[in-house]
Amino acid sequence: MSPVLNRSRVKHLLSTARQRQLVVVGDLMLDQFIWGRVSRISPEAPVPVVEYVQESCMPGGAANVARNLAALRVPTRLFGLIGRDDAGRRLQSLLREQAVDCRGLVSQAARLTTLKTRVVAHQQQVVRVDRETRHDADPAATRRLLRRLESQIPAADAVIVGDYGKGVVTSALLDGVRRLCRARGVWLSVDPKPVHHLDLSRLSLITPNRKEAFELAGVPDGSRTMPPLQDAALLEVARQLIENLKLAILLITLGDQGMLLCQRRHKPFHIPTVAQEVFDVSGAGDTVIATFTLAIAAGASPLEAALLSNHAAGIVVGKVGTATVSPEELLRHCPPTPWHAERSRNTAAPGVDPGHAVRETGA
Repeated sequence: MSPVLNRSRVKHLLSTARQRQLVVVGDLMLDQFIWGRVSRISPEAPVPVVEYVQESCMPGGAANVARNLAALRVPTRLFGLIGRDDAGRRLQSLLREQAVDCRGLVSQAARLTTLKTRVVAHQQQVVRVDRETRHDADPAATRRLLRRLESQIPAADAVIVGDYGKGVVTSALLDGVRRLCRARGVWLSVDPKPVHHLDLSRLSLITPNRKEAFELAGVPDGSRTMPPLQDAALLEVARQLIENLKLAILLITLGDQGMLLCQRRHKPFHIPTVAQEVFDVSGAGDTVIATFTLAIAAGASPLEAALLSNHAAGIVVGKVGTATVSPEELLRHCPPTPWHAERSRNTAAPGVDPGHAVRETGA
């Protein structure tokens, strides 16, 4: 197989990405971590007693996608809804500290900022408490978001929509974002939640995990242990989604099996995971869609973008909590010789026009 990516190419893509402008829109969250130690079981109930040590907060959901882009030094503008509460103020403060442009955030008194509190002891999560508003955003708030987006999308090189089932990504919002992107030829990536039954057709990229991909196709999943390129059910689901939704690119994340890159008129590529140790998979999907999209915006082919995002995810799952990867980490872990993707009889040559997907979808 021909070489597809090496350290010099990664360095070029990361450098070019810093000259691009990315927009992120979707459900915003604040991830709170309470860190402690466990040395005994409660006499009141069969549960561990956690001795408090410290706490920390990190942006989550679509805010974590923006944070991942900012960590790679890509100019990023974030759009979404927050509550007029302490969690919303803390989230904005963290994002500004991490160089994310927050002028696209809309605050609402009737809405809670999603706050996920995780209690962690000895690097193991003990319990999670969620405080959130999950009903759909009201039409007025959606229109306000779209008006703000309309003024920014002409300057954007790519848009990412992060749907986490918290009510911001409605049919009206996604339809409006798709319309704005198609009118200006802007790349549109979406991380979908099947429960919403949104129209995901004619997008540049969607990044479901295996469970979500089967749900989107309406097919039961019963063959998880097979190698991806021998998994007839998985390959059929990928084919259906590509054809029925008229997607340019489908990237299915497969946990410890890596990811499957699927494109129209090309056979799938399986990219094995590069993770050496897995401490926490929280936010790994955010890293994947952020890194893939910035690579495309920088001129990468879909295969190059998939390899780079797979490598970035392999780094962040080795960290505790929702984490990011820096350009220095990517380059340090990047081999000087080319990365290769696994091939078999049902794969195709890696050469792909990076602008092809945008032109095909009109996105």
